[in-house]
Amino acid sequence: MASLGVLLAGILAIANRRLYVYEDPRIDEIEDMLPRANCGACGEAGCRSFAEALVQRRIDPARCTPNAEEMNQKIADFLGVEMGDQERNVARLACAGGSHVAATRARYQGLKSCRAAAIVAGGGKGCTWGCLGLGDCEAVCDFDAIRLNRHGLPIVDVDKCTGCNDCVDICPKNLFTLQPESHRLWVNCLNKDPQDEAMAHCQVVCTACGRCAIDAPEGLIRMEQNLAVIDYTKNALASPVAIQRCPTGAIVWLEGAEPRKGSGARKVTRKEPLPRMEPLPRV
Repeated sequence: MASLGVLLAGILAIANRRLYVYEDPRIDEIEDMLPRANCGACGEAGCRSFAEALVQRRIDPARCTPNAEEMNQKIADFLGVEMGDQERNVARLACAGGSHVAATRARYQGLKSCRAAAIVAGGGKGCTWGCLGLGDCEAVCDFDAIRLNRHGLPIVDVDKCTGCNDCVDICPKNLFTLQPESHRLWVNCLNKDPQDEAMAHCQVVCTACGRCAIDAPEGLIRMEQNLAVIDYTKNALASPVAIQRCPTGAIVWLEGAEPRKGSGARKVTRKEPLPRMEPLPRV
């Protein structure tokens, strides 16, 4: 037994030497300087993977947008590299149709989940493109960056948003996208129905009237499938001028805590939910 024990110990020692994989000790030190959010905003699987990529010089410290700028600079100084320059991406919702401005056509009863409701005839909202307001995005956000307001509409706290993409993945209506913070001009709607049909379901829908495209610099905004579309390759030309004549306030300027509507937008004064739409008469 003693001889067998010695033999096995020798085999383990040889295997340990032959199979040993060196790991740079700087990885642990850098990981301690990261927020350990494992949010994926940098494009890596987590903070450990990001630290490994930094040591291998495959990525710049600035790619960790949730981290404080001074901490990213500390990492850059530690590695002897440039910090780099990375604009933060934040989640934006392409819908303003809360319960006080967007009608429902049916009452959904079941699991409180947008994904579950979407399976049941689209979730009961009159606008089939609109937010269902059951809070899957709020539940999945690990950073407390999304809350539902009194009208059942998700509000993103851009100061807390890490751009992790979880809300994008979970929304069954594909209403969330990650946008650079410099994208201030925003279409707060995704409805591609004809104008009359769209207006019957929501008071703040894009009507494709084209006024924003006329007022904006040429080529910045175009009409596509009954919806205003912004060409962000020309983002340097964007200004609040484009939002001023929008009659519903569907196109907004993002600055500060609340989206800014144009002076021509109808004022929304209703605070309570709209009544359910009457079913169509049978023929």
